[in-house]
Amino acid sequence: MIGAILLLYIGVQLLADSDEDPEMKAESNIWGAIRTILIADLVMSLDNVIAVAAAAQKGPEETRLLLLIIGLGLSIPLIIFGSTMLLKVMERFPIVITLGAGLLGLLAGGMFVEDPAIKETIQVAMEDAHTTFEMVGVVFVVLLGTWLKRKNRRKRANK
Repeated sequence: MIGAILLLYIGVQLLADSDEDPEMKAESNIWGAIRTILIADLVMSLDNVIAVAAAAQKGPEETRLLLLIIGLGLSIPLIIFGSTMLLKVMERFPIVITLGAGLLGLLAGGMFVEDPAIKETIQVAMEDAHTTFEMVGVVFVVLLGTWLKRKNRRKRANK
């Protein structure tokens, strides 16, 4: 459930922050800069691992570990070498950001309903719980992220 909530948060933030430059605080010494880089790397790695794990969970049970290893093995070079190209694609086609955020919502909904603590209860109460939670995840991320994006734009325009 915690992983699903984190994916929802990441998806919403992806949309809400998609058209603004993040404000970076300049560090005055090398240790401060190293600390900032390490924290940013940890946060980006964590959301990458959660997203790949959620995607691997969709595969057949006997292939999930293999899918997780392949997903992580492919995502690291793609992030390192493909980030500039992906940034250009996202600038040219902003819908890619919305689709990515929606995918994170879909994965989060699926992760949430598959959590062993609530899986049986939810699936007994709802016949098609998995699809319902996936769609709720997509709608939640896209609507809340878009609303926050518009709110941020108005706030910046009023400054």
